[in-house]
Amino acid sequence: MKHTFILSLLFFYQHIAFGASFQTRITVAKDGTGDFKSLQEAIYSVKAFPDTQIIIYLKKGIYHEKIRIPAFNTHLSIIGEDPQTTIISWDDHFKKIGKGRNSTFYTYTLKVEANDFYAENLTIQNTAGPIGQAVALHVVGDRAFFRNCRILGHQDTFYGAGENSRIYFNECYFEGTTDFIFGEATVLFENCEIRSLSNSYITAASTPEWKDFGFVFLNCRLTAADSVKSVYLGRPWRDYANVAFLNCYMDDHIHPEGWANWSGTNRDQTAIFIEYGNTGLGADLSGRVGWMRRITKREAKRYVIENILAPQCNQQSKLEMWPLRYPIRK
Repeated sequence: MKHTFILSLLFFYQHIAFGASFQTRITVAKDGTGDFKSLQEAIYSVKAFPDTQIIIYLKKGIYHEKIRIPAFNTHLSIIGEDPQTTIISWDDHFKKIGKGRNSTFYTYTLKVEANDFYAENLTIQNTAGPIGQAVALHVVGDRAFFRNCRILGHQDTFYGAGENSRIYFNECYFEGTTDFIFGEATVLFENCEIRSLSNSYITAASTPEWKDFGFVFLNCRLTAADSVKSVYLGRPWRDYANVAFLNCYMDDHIHPEGWANWSGTNRDQTAIFIEYGNTGLGADLSGRVGWMRRITKREAKRYVIENILAPQCNQQSKLEMWPLRYPIRK
């Protein structure tokens, strides 16, 4: 109850705009029963830097669109009807983009550049298949919150970009093959399922040295497809990769060593890879690499939502760091 109360204070406050001179509630429906048939067209229509929350209600359907939410579209929410049937889908991949070594960063299905974004009841997928780097969700903005969403792809499914970005996933589902959760952002995954589709690596963090937290998995479930038998929790994409799994369930597909170094580097000497309180056959620490860090119960208490997602402010002002509007139902 206490944790739920803190979450509600930290992330949600209701706000109703009276007398607004712009549309704050928009419906998108492929069958023509809404304000728009296209999600991107709906995003183009909303006011830049609004002083209130704008909600796009997305009706069931497969929206085959490459979606970009520009930095000026702050305080935007997209709420689907059902994550199984409300789907945003695109199929770009590294070779298809053909922009050289940085092509990965153009392959997204949904890119969020704006701050204070909220998404619920959606599937965001890249359908390119096992063909190389193909991002489904790319988040650059700060204070992004995803709840009950499915993020689907193969290699590089989710990119948490931006040194100053903080992202929260609650009760979401991820699946992919190689490095399918990667980037430099601070990201909290809570009560999520992380499903591996091949024998490879889950995370590839590039956390900046100055950050206390990179990717944090709390109370998550690590599962795999039937044919998958050997998956590493992560490898360091950059020197100070920071990844922690706490109180998670790990199935037997997790490699006994747990973690791998990035080939040809000494990043194992600087990376921070942590496990604490995990359960399941894959959580056995007896065979872990020697550079995996074990923490005490007292140290584990640092891994709470307030510290992870609002580290810059003092106890009195922490609530101000997450001005996300709780989506108001119709």
